[in-house]
Amino acid sequence: MTTAFDVRPLSGALGAEVRGVRLAEITDEEFAELRRLLLRYLVIFIRGQHDWPPGSRVAFGRRFGELEVHPYLPHLEGHPEIQIIDSEQDGKIPIWHTDMTYSPNPPIGSILQIVRSPGTGGDTMWSNQYLAYEALSAPLRELLDGLTAIHAIHIPGLDSRAEHPVVRVHPETGRRSLFVNRAHTSHIAQLSRNESDALLQFLCEFSTSPEFTCRHRWRDGDVAIWDNRATQHYAVDDYAERRTGLRVVVLGDSPDGDRPRWEHFRPRPGERYAPARVNAKESY
Repeated sequence: MTTAFDVRPLSGALGAEVRGVRLAEITDEEFAELRRLLLRYLVIFIRGQHDWPPGSRVAFGRRFGELEVHPYLPHLEGHPEIQIIDSEQDGKIPIWHTDMTYSPNPPIGSILQIVRSPGTGGDTMWSNQYLAYEALSAPLRELLDGLTAIHAIHIPGLDSRAEHPVVRVHPETGRRSLFVNRAHTSHIAQLSRNESDALLQFLCEFSTSPEFTCRHRWRDGDVAIWDNRATQHYAVDDYAERRTGLRVVVLGDSPDGDRPRWEHFRPRPGERYAPARVNAKESY
């Protein structure tokens, strides 16, 4: 694949640093190129994007689609689409996750710029969920293709629940990827809770194996753009200094996959859920 930019892959699994672009002045042709690179590498990094005006930042995000106004995160004054991510204001999420899968239409992607990075630590990791799915055995892939999962969040001020295919088909590439995560996936709808717990435990561990990941060391002004439809990410909490960033989130589509091959699991009358592992966010 030829490109006008200087593209430097970050790992064998995903991620690339793209040099030679100024996001505040990006042309239509450059944006089309950047989007192609995003579909190929799933997360791309552009360093040194200092003094990126808020209006330009919002306009860039809108090239991908409609932008989210988050229900509780703080935002830049006068720009509700630009979320402030602050490590001292609940801005640390040290758990592998895909953003907002508890929504019926999870985001298709995010654009995050770190404004202030700690002197040491504070990296972010991403995992390629195409590769995770493709590395599974054929019988397990066949089973997962016929299942759906419940994703949920139940916290003060935010209560949401959605059912998505365990394996989603990317609407632009047509590739299949795992679509479960430790933060938001409650249980697999067609299985008993203990069966679901065991399978989700395996999938969550397997899907974030080192061979599927990349890791980015932030510098002030760095921008990361990632495809939320085929990745998970993890903000490493190994720092004490304050870290702040600005994020724009692109609203999503309805995850597509195979139709479920079985009905929802129904417990027998009086059957109780006594978890062997604690994954499920909801009881019977």
